[in-house]
Amino acid sequence: MKKVITISAAALIAGIFAAILFLGLSASTRPFKDAEGNVLPGSIAVLEEVELGGLKQWISIRGRDVTNPVLLWLHGGPGSAQMSLSHHFDAALEEEFIVVHWDQRGAGKSNHENFEEKTMTFEQFKRDALELVEYIIEQLGQDKIYLLGHSWGTHVGIELVAEHPEHFHAYIGMSQVVDSQRQHKIAYEWLKKEIEDQEDKKSLNRLREIGEPPYSHSQYREFAQLVDGYGGSFDLEIWKLALISFEADEYNFVDYYRLIDGMNRGGGPLHTEGEMLSANFLEDIPSLEVPAFFLVGKNDYNTPLQLVEEYYKRLEAPHKELIIFEHSAHTPNFGENEKFNREIIGIKNKTR
Repeated sequence: MKKVITISAAALIAGIFAAILFLGLSASTRPFKDAEGNVLPGSIAVLEEVELGGLKQWISIRGRDVTNPVLLWLHGGPGSAQMSLSHHFDAALEEEFIVVHWDQRGAGKSNHENFEEKTMTFEQFKRDALELVEYIIEQLGQDKIYLLGHSWGTHVGIELVAEHPEHFHAYIGMSQVVDSQRQHKIAYEWLKKEIEDQEDKKSLNRLREIGEPPYSHSQYREFAQLVDGYGGSFDLEIWKLALISFEADEYNFVDYYRLIDGMNRGGGPLHTEGEMLSANFLEDIPSLEVPAFFLVGKNDYNTPLQLVEEYYKRLEAPHKELIIFEHSAHTPNFGENEKFNREIIGIKNKTR
């Protein structure tokens, strides 16, 4: 027995060292270079830690031309940081924008040791975002930026834009949260029908155990897994995203642990007494003072197209567009990346 334990421990240690060698202990972001290998004049490639809301948080700033406008991503989750995927998906955007990715508090590189989960409140996330916007505007010498929110990021983003329109060229909501209570009901009815049509007794029993909405956070996480399993959420398999992520220069060995830990935590601390954080922007934000663009997958049953269409029709804005991705669900930036980048660049051309 002792020998088996020793071999197992040795294998574990070897595996850890192999992972460290593969993933690295340092983190950086690659500079833009010309054909001769020289750093491209006028480009920017920065990985830095900034203090937001009293907490050190990480951002990456990348663009081939510092005179281009800024595009700030507010990732989903909370916890689903996008920085480690940007090297694979953002090349076209970095030609036309200065792209800023931010690992929000408790996510990715900003999920520090001894992180205080009690600081994960909606108002704190929004204050962090405002501080970051003001920091970017000052550091990069621009008067306004473009804000792109995804899923949870649209909840923070649309409120931020509604309260501080002076900072933004336009608002871009990908997989827009509209009415969190109704979106769960719509998803439940769709999922139940899909499961019954497939005669999937195991999934049907699981759905019955979870029950109908409204959901606690733990119930919602189980429900979301079923939705994803039936094609209503992610557009790229998790293992493929993991392989892409592991190629990121911006993350080191410890950062990947932080990323996984933050994703597993999710938004649990936000939901007091187990109740899901609610939003109803049909009532709370009926108008915006900046152009608004909504990008949504036709097959999205996390933030259903039906609700985004309803909100789009009712929203008052100087200019608005609804852009539907016919072959995507909740992550059209993965499912139809070329079209996604083309649409984002098109938004810049329409609003500058």
